[in-house]
Amino acid sequence: MKRTILIAALGLGLALGGPARAVDNMETGGAVDLASVRGKIAARNYPAALQELRDLAEDNQDANVYNLLGFTLRKTGDVRTSLSYYTKALELDPKHKAAREYLGELFVETGDLAKAREQLAILAQLCPSGCEERADLEQAIAAKAN
Repeated sequence: MKRTILIAALGLGLALGGPARAVDNMETGGAVDLASVRGKIAARNYPAALQELRDLAEDNQDANVYNLLGFTLRKTGDVRTSLSYYTKALELDPKHKAAREYLGELFVETGDLAKAREQLAILAQLCPSGCEERADLEQAIAAKAN
C-alpha cells in the first residue's frame, strides 16, 4: 500500500511538471528506508521531510540522508546549512552523483559557476557515457550562463 501511494505521489509530482529530482534519480540501495521522505519531497512538503530527515540523521551516517537534507534545506532557502549537508554526504560517499548534482545546482543558484563546473567535471568522470545527474547540472549551468 505504501509503495502504491509513493508511486502515485511521484507520478503526481511529475504530471504537475514540478521537479521531483530528489526522488527520481536516487539510488535506493542504502540501508535507510527513504520512501516516506521522498514522498514528502515529491509533494513539496519540505518541513515534514526535514523533520523526518533530521530524525534519521541522528541514528544514521548515510550519504543519501545527508544529501536529501541538503536538498530540502536548499529548497527552503537555507543555503549555508544545505552546503554543510552536501559536504557531509560527499565525505561519506565521494561518488554520490545526486549530491554532486545538487551541490552544483546550489553553486549555480548562488552565482558561483566555476564551482558548479567543478561538480560537473566530477560527474563527467563518474558517468562518462552520461547520466541524469550530469544532464540536469549541465542544463542548470547553461540556463544560468545565458
